[in-house]
Amino acid sequence: MRACALRAGALWLLVGALAACAPATAPPATQVRPALPAAQQMLAQVRAAGAHAPDSLEVQPLPDPAVADLRQSAAQLEAHADYAGAAKVIAHALTIRPDSPELLQQAAELALVQHDWAHAGQWAQQSFERGPQVGSLCRRNWATLHFVAMAHADAVATQAAVTAQAACTQRPPPRY
Repeated sequence: MRACALRAGALWLLVGALAACAPATAPPATQVRPALPAAQQMLAQVRAAGAHAPDSLEVQPLPDPAVADLRQSAAQLEAHADYAGAAKVIAHALTIRPDSPELLQQAAELALVQHDWAHAGQWAQQSFERGPQVGSLCRRNWATLHFVAMAHADAVATQAAVTAQAACTQRPPPRY
């Protein structure tokens, strides 16, 4: 019986020695969510990204009179920090012009300020796909997608959005 106990003790010593030699495994990495700016700061940064660059190609569609009044109403509501009300007005405008890249981006920005990440990302992506893919609207699309990626702690998508936003600024063709 004593020999059996000695063998069991030796076996445990061997297991312990082997465990000490095994490479240490790091604990699973936890995703750290980067600090997002306040909602109004995000909105201001998205709109600043869309500021006209004088040496950049811009594609501007003709204003749509069917939704101009609705966009004006939404702007007034937004000026009073009624983002939910402004979003409802833009949603109504989208029923009139569902493929409008500018309306889709405006809806994305209002969703962003309300931390509705799913809709903000969806509408900014649709706006990019239907829009000119250059210029100020493009930069606003990718600035919105940048914040959505940050909210999801997706470092790869965050970097991709920064790169894509930089590609939106293109020099206009030379004029003769």
